[in-house]
Amino acid sequence: MTRPLALAVAALLAAAPAAPAAAATTEPDDGGPGGLDYPRGGEGPEGSEVAFTLQDPRITESSGIAPSRLHEGVWWTHNDSGPIEPEVYAVDDSGATLATITLAVRLRDWEAITVTEGADGTPWVLVGDIGDNFGGGWPDVSVYRFPEPGTLADATVEPEEITLSYADGGRDAESMMVDPRDGRLYVVSKEFAAGVYAAPEELDPAGENTLERIDSAPLYPTDAAFSPDGERYVIRTYWSAYVYDAADGVPGASLGSFELPESTQGESIAFTPDGTALMAGTEGVGAPVWRVPLPDRYLSGEPDRPDGPSGADAEPTETESAADTDSDRTGAAPFILGGVGVAALLIGGIVLLARRG
Repeated sequence: MTRPLALAVAALLAAAPAAPAAAATTEPDDGGPGGLDYPRGGEGPEGSEVAFTLQDPRITESSGIAPSRLHEGVWWTHNDSGPIEPEVYAVDDSGATLATITLAVRLRDWEAITVTEGADGTPWVLVGDIGDNFGGGWPDVSVYRFPEPGTLADATVEPEEITLSYADGGRDAESMMVDPRDGRLYVVSKEFAAGVYAAPEELDPAGENTLERIDSAPLYPTDAAFSPDGERYVIRTYWSAYVYDAADGVPGASLGSFELPESTQGESIAFTPDGTALMAGTEGVGAPVWRVPLPDRYLSGEPDRPDGPSGADAEPTETESAADTDSDRTGAAPFILGGVGVAALLIGGIVLLARRG
């Protein structure tokens, strides 16, 4: 390789990370996980408060939360991934652990949990091993399900495994929800062009179940849940909650979005059993779980009006929410395009030098 050519290659390697670094300057300086999903929330709707704090030191990365169908005031949660045990925890409304259920499976990347009623009325706990930190490196993902125990005590269970694969290729996901009206399972991918994926109406534990994309979703969602009656569902990001009217099915009509209370890395969401509020959790040891009352318009199913409230405390309209999302998606565009331009010029110079050399 000639000296000019070597210098040109060195320049290209040095310039390659420049565009992402420039784009990163638009993010807050406090660092930490989250990437494009910063900021990390605000105060949340009026009446938002910490319902309880997770007391168990084993719960370090609570990545999902779901209300029990058999035990009043009990919530199920689990850790994410890493050097941890494949355990699901039942916690009470003070945050104390009442029972630990160990699943006799290999934990890969658990990201979501829900409790749903089977056709015979039996409540089932579903754990979504749907994360993929390799961005689509896994050919399939799994959902584990087991009957919700009638007695809360430590136990080991062998769950039923349901294998899922995406019709349009593997991807990362952290959100899973089940429609209580018909039992259909949905997964929401976590990516720039996030999407809502529907599983088959009937899941086949003995075969592979294909997930079909049916709708778009907010940027990088971290969890999702249906209301108890199935009339609403919510998709959360690290900082916001997006509510949908599912009265006519999924995909539902957007009702708008609002900020969730600020958290370190908000990754869980669920409706309260009465459907009037959300429970929002975050990762970390001793993490708080917030109770977030749903503003009236999300309960009535009426989208925000242009002549509605204004000012700093006003909730964004659907159009504003879409604009915010578009802004998130386009904010780094100048840096990306600039980086592509610089790379193209350098590559052209390398080709020219190579030919002369």
